[in-house]
Amino acid sequence: MESSSTHTRIALGSQLIHCPDILPLGVLPNLEDYPSWKLDMIRRAEKIYFPTSLFADLFQIMGKEMFPGVNTYRFLGDKIKQTLLFQLQGLPAPRTRFYFGPKQQNSITDDFSFPFIAKKARISSMGHGVWLIHDRHELETYLAKNQPAYIQEFLPVDDDYRVVVVGDEVVHAYRRVPARGSFKANISQGGTVCLKNIPRKVLELGLWAAQACGFDLTGIDICQSRGRLYILEANMKFGTKGFQCAGLSYKDILHKMVAEGRI
Repeated sequence: MESSSTHTRIALGSQLIHCPDILPLGVLPNLEDYPSWKLDMIRRAEKIYFPTSLFADLFQIMGKEMFPGVNTYRFLGDKIKQTLLFQLQGLPAPRTRFYFGPKQQNSITDDFSFPFIAKKARISSMGHGVWLIHDRHELETYLAKNQPAYIQEFLPVDDDYRVVVVGDEVVHAYRRVPARGSFKANISQGGTVCLKNIPRKVLELGLWAAQACGFDLTGIDICQSRGRLYILEANMKFGTKGFQCAGLSYKDILHKMVAEGRI
């Protein structure tokens, strides 16, 4: 039987499963399924790594320190809540409106001129659930399958960036170059990684956005259009190909930051 020392650092999610400084306990949906010594460690722990969406709010109520913090889970995959937070915090973002129900949606073409961007409002990633709407037929097709409607102005993009923030540090950043003929720069959609000449102002904006929103593990997507920078969204679950292209190991970075007490 393992020790239930309060000094042992524990994790529930699997992201630190091979980290020598962390004891991974796993995620079980029913507390009674944990052996008593594991449940005791969870109750006694002052800090828990990767608490998962299931437990993050509960641990906050118990007053436990967590990494990542509760906002990482509360805003995970919710473009509406993210956008509202960007707006409240005064972050530069494309003009965006939400429409709930047919009555509100009748005003979309009064508020936006074609073409514009339409997105799946919740639980989409890697460039899926994003459409460039050119006419009413495409808009009706989108509305038939997506409620509520998330509509955003279309910006001619000069450059697209991903800034990865862990804790209170930028650990990686790169430019994403879309495939020929595509308006999506996501690597999973055929975009490529460019590591050269990432402007300092992009790094500063990415870190500012993450800190202003309380996101301590995120990939902030930023675009430049007509000389201005805009926050597009925050990705709490992000791919690691951008790290691999730079010869970096995302897991090694996490392990090092844990060992050094930076997260």
